[in-house]
Amino acid sequence: MELAYIPSPSHGVLYLGPVPLRAYAFCIIIGVFLAVWLGNKRWVARGGRPGTVADIAVWAVPFGLVGGRLYHVITDYELYFSPGRNWVDAFKVWEGGLGIWGAIALGAVGAWIGARRMGVALPAYADAVAPGIAFAQAVGRWGNWFNQELYGHETHLPWALHITSSEGGRVPGYYHPTFLYESLWCVGVGFLVIWADRRFKLGHGRAFALYVAAYCSGRAWIEYMRVDDAHHILGVRLNVWTAVVVFLLAVTYLVLSARRRPGREAVVERGVSEGSAEDDADAGDEPAEKAEKADNAEKAEDGAKADLTKGDKAEKAGPEDAATEPDAKSETESETETESKAGLKDTAESGKKG
Repeated sequence: MELAYIPSPSHGVLYLGPVPLRAYAFCIIIGVFLAVWLGNKRWVARGGRPGTVADIAVWAVPFGLVGGRLYHVITDYELYFSPGRNWVDAFKVWEGGLGIWGAIALGAVGAWIGARRMGVALPAYADAVAPGIAFAQAVGRWGNWFNQELYGHETHLPWALHITSSEGGRVPGYYHPTFLYESLWCVGVGFLVIWADRRFKLGHGRAFALYVAAYCSGRAWIEYMRVDDAHHILGVRLNVWTAVVVFLLAVTYLVLSARRRPGREAVVERGVSEGSAEDDADAGDEPAEKAEKADNAEKAEDGAKADLTKGDKAEKAGPEDAATEPDAKSETESETETESKAGLKDTAESGKKG
């Protein structure tokens, strides 16, 4: 008998009348809200508009859910399309089964669509939401706890997970809580990305690439501990191979991007229906540039006031100038008349002599 262990919930569904409230779905929803909230704070801190992250998430989240489910169904197709199985179960997302690889891949497609509609560069958006995605995964993994799934090998450690359900081929006992390992790992990844982003000013998608690489390095060994059914390649679980390949791709992008485009890009939003084009340009300015624009605007305003003051003075001086103007005009005419008379006199004398 185990003296210390992590108990499993007796059920993962609560009923509000005829409406089922599933803990797995709640964990996903809470994770999405957390990712959007943190992503918005980071986006605004970089000079973006509040609400842009949520507007793009409207596209990214549904695409991510579909992608996650597709990856799970494709890689575990025998659970739904083998003899004795019901293919309709492939649509029951609330029962568990979302592949993070498909969720990120197709979610990125949705984010790309939303980013294009908002006039936002996708790499900058990905950097802003990267740590939030890690924290969302940390929350989402607790849905597996409620469903009593995705646990590891049998163990007698004090933090062993006590599985009590025998449905779906489960064997009651004490196992490694791999859901907890991955949840804690994702929390660490989120904080790592936040720290590295502040320390090294990551930009052009490198904060997101760091999240991907860090997550994959943990997912590989956690996946290796799991005992649920999975496809194997050369004796290694498919998700382990996926983690290794994606890790190498993320690290390669980190290195190449740092060489080609060092530093962090300015956040610029174009094509937004609300606000003017000038507001769109100001959204991507650094604080120093915004201060310079404010100074220029203030100088222009002072110049306009000075012009108005000169105009007022000119209007006040108008009557006096009008009074002296005829005199000046008469003097000019007199001089012209005198010169004309002198010219005529010279002409007449020249005629006589001739």
